[in-house]
Amino acid sequence: MIKVMISGGSGFIGKNLVEYLEGKYHVLYPSRKDLDLLNTEAVENFMRKEKPDVVIHTANQNTTRNKLATPYDTIYNNLRMYFNLKRSCTYFRKMYYFGSGAEYDMRYYKPFMQEEYLGVHIPVDPYGFSKYIMAQDSLTSPKIYDLVLFGVYGKYEEYERRFISNNICRNLADKDMTINKNVYFDYLYIDDLCSIMEWFIENTPSYKRYNICRGKKIDLLTLAELINSELGKNVPIMIKENGWKSDYTGNNKRLLDEIGNFLFTTESEGIKKLIEFYRNEGFAKKIKEMRII
Repeated sequence: MIKVMISGGSGFIGKNLVEYLEGKYHVLYPSRKDLDLLNTEAVENFMRKEKPDVVIHTANQNTTRNKLATPYDTIYNNLRMYFNLKRSCTYFRKMYYFGSGAEYDMRYYKPFMQEEYLGVHIPVDPYGFSKYIMAQDSLTSPKIYDLVLFGVYGKYEEYERRFISNNICRNLADKDMTINKNVYFDYLYIDDLCSIMEWFIENTPSYKRYNICRGKKIDLLTLAELINSELGKNVPIMIKENGWKSDYTGNNKRLLDEIGNFLFTTESEGIKKLIEFYRNEGFAKKIKEMRII
């Protein structure tokens, strides 16, 4: 049985991957207590002992999520985790890590960015810059592959700040849905990402970098309207700033040429599944009681 090591197994993407892959593979998902990815010797000792076939690196530092993290923390922690794992590459067959559309430079986003757009601009924000450095390094690292994510949504994401989950919860609690400023996103449902990762575990990719996305765009206002529609409600949608931000979308031709036809979950289907998750978890009651949104 293929042994798969997942870093960040308690986070949004990592937790979903663990649930999806367990039973199909021998899955290791050490906690931060069990493995400090910032500790070079600890990483080497773990890899030498376990010798995973495949590493899926989901652990991540982002100042948007962690308000206490400084720009230095973002760059240092992301790069140190990545290079500590790379340093132990003799103990694994291949490693996938999740890059970000931010590595294309948020100042110069354009519709349906292709993988070749990397390097046209160098990001100035700490998160994008750290992802850019990893992306460039992965190109010359035989065992490492950069899987570039744009908008991923689903259960276990941070509903306090993630647009789709946040507004589902607000709607369930009969609160106005909110949009800071409208933008076209390329949203991928988490189950689709997990299914795609199964292909990458089982196969050797032809390229070093792939945009992992639907290759379709949808704006935030339309998503909010879909939430209303799926819930059969007419909760007000408040847009805080007029105008549009730059599209945040990717071209997925390289991915589809590699993995073949893939039936993606539509936004309507994904929202319906996520609504059921939050209903079952009793989030509306929690929101009203705690007033956290």
